[in-house]
This record gives sequence, structure tokens and C-alpha cells, in this order.
Amino acid sequence: MDGAPEPGESVRVIAADGKPLGTGAFSPASQIRVRMWSFDPEVTVDDAFVSDRIARAVGARAGFLGDGATNAFRLINAEADGVPGLIADRYADWIVCQFTTVGAEYWKRVIVDALQRYFPCRGIYERSDMEARAHEGLPQVSGVLAGEPPPERIEIVENGCRYQVDVRAGHKTGFYLDQRENRERIKRYANGGDVLNAFSYTGGFGIAAVAAGAASVTHVDLSAEALALAKSNTALNTCHVEESSFIQGNVFEVLRTFRDQGRSFDLVVLDPPKFAESKGSLMKASRGYKDINLLGIKLLRPGGVLATFSCSGLMTPDLFHKVVADAAVDAKRDIQVIARLQQAEDHPEGLCFPEGLYLKGLLCRAW
Repeated sequence: MDGAPEPGESVRVIAADGKPLGTGAFSPASQIRVRMWSFDPEVTVDDAFVSDRIARAVGARAGFLGDGATNAFRLINAEADGVPGLIADRYADWIVCQFTTVGAEYWKRVIVDALQRYFPCRGIYERSDMEARAHEGLPQVSGVLAGEPPPERIEIVENGCRYQVDVRAGHKTGFYLDQRENRERIKRYANGGDVLNAFSYTGGFGIAAVAAGAASVTHVDLSAEALALAKSNTALNTCHVEESSFIQGNVFEVLRTFRDQGRSFDLVVLDPPKFAESKGSLMKASRGYKDINLLGIKLLRPGGVLATFSCSGLMTPDLFHKVVADAAVDAKRDIQVIARLQQAEDHPEGLCFPEGLYLKGLLCRAW
């Protein structure tokens, strides 16, 4: 290293033979010492450069503004949009941001000003309260960055469904926006059926099933607060189900109880939290994914559909497929893969950053 750059400052990256490789943000506290802004060695990272990246990312989401299907979507998806460490999500009239790297933190004021300029809103709120910031030498912070503070609940619309979102304390920035297209996808299998929404959080998949005419929906989650919001979201939507039940408890234990009771469902959705936090935990996580999929498959009626997901970035699509296949073998069920699923299109994956494809799923039919 030549010189003494400050955390977040832009540095030139040069190969051992002296060839310039590009420019990145310096992070002395992280194992990833530099996160690249550009592989063009002639680029200078300044206010105009960062603002242009924000404008480009926001402009790429213009289609979401025009179709009227939703007023909640991702505006900036970190490395995939050329802004490493920055997440910005729109919820109606507010933007919620996460600054996960020291490089994004360094340019925070420029980023906030650019967001206000290119996507006028009532307020910008920060949710940089994740543990990952410690790896960058940053404290956890949250609060208003610009404009008005968000209300306790923000109501959003998604494909005809209404949801209340807690952007101040909810998971991620408040809602699983990356599952939007998958919530729409499962509707065709819910009409007239009994649906199990496991790891339900605030009810997203279950409420989509309600909108499709499900006969019953059973939500299961460990969090009482999430289930309370799921109940509110159910009441917010026109309910065509005979029964919506909300069960608080460990999902593994609840599903085992269902199995022992002989319960069965036409559609089972498994959307668990991240099981694999590190490479060292991947095998343990695989066992967890196998166990929950084994239970889910056993609860399916003949011809029933399983929508199963992993949001663990370290769980590759091939490994996830193998885990679900092993679960099907142990369950002694014949399984068809109907479709392979991933995050919504406003959460793009950069070709030079394959780790950005973190959400993978399988839509399966059991016999």
C-alpha cells in the first residue's frame, strides 16, 4: 500500500506488474480490503460519479413506476447497481437505506442528496442496524436522514394486495421485497386449497394465497410481533378464506406436530431465514434445510405444491437442489420440479458478482 488512505477513501488498485486495474473504496477493518467502484483505471470517483450511479439505478426502475402494480421496490441493489454496500428500498412515499460498507458510508451525504434529487419522496430513513457493519469498523445506526420520519406503519400495494410495513424495526428494511414475483407465482396453486405459510413473517405469501381464493391459510412463525402484523395485514385485505390461523412457535416443532396429527395441505410455502452465516456453518445449515423440506414434503397431499426457498448466499442453487432432492428421497415421495425461482427483477445480479444471486427457490409438485 502506498500512502495512508482513510476508511472509505477511493484508492487505485494496481497489479503486481504495474498494470492499473481500477478504483475502489478502501476498508482497513474488513477482510475485503477494497470494494471496486470501477474497473476503468481512468475513472475518478467524486460527487458526480456517485450521483450518476444513483441516477442510473433509479432510472432502471422506471418500469415499476409506470405499471402501477406496486409502490414498493428496490431502488439500488448494492454491487449489482455499481454502489457496493448500499441498499435503498422504496415504500410508498419513503425510502429506506442500509449502508453496509465503509465506502458507502463515506459517500452517505452525496447518496442521500442524489436520492432526493432523482426520486423525490417525503423522507429517507436509515436502517444500518445490522451486525455486518462491525466487519467494516462501523457502528449500528438508524434514524432519519432527510425529510419526514416514517409513520409506525407504511401501507404498500403489491399486485392487488395491501400490506402494512414496519420499516423502523422489521426484518431487512421492513418487508421481503425480493419475493414479490414469487408471491404472485404461487397464486395459481392456491385457489380452493389449504395453504401452509411457514416462516410466515408478516403474512406475505399467505395473503397472496388469500387473494387467489385459498380455502384456508395457516401462518406459522416464531415472532409474536410478526404474526400480529400478519393478522393486521389479513384484515386489511378482503378475506375469502373460511379460516386464517396464526400459530406462534418453532416452525420445525410445529410442522412435526402437524405430521403427527396427520394434517396435510395443497400448498406449502417454506421461506426460512438465513441458515448459513459462514462457510463453517454451511453443513449445519444444509441439515436444517433438509429437515424443514422433509417435513414440508410429508405434509403435502398428492398433487400438492411445495414452494421452498433459501436466502443463504453460501447455499448455491445446485446444493439447494440436492438438499431438497435428499429430503424427497427420505420422505419417499416422487417430486417434479415445476420451476426454479429467484429474487425479483429489481434485485438484479451483476455478472461479475455472482454472490448477488442469494435467493433461490424451487417450485415442486409431489405425488
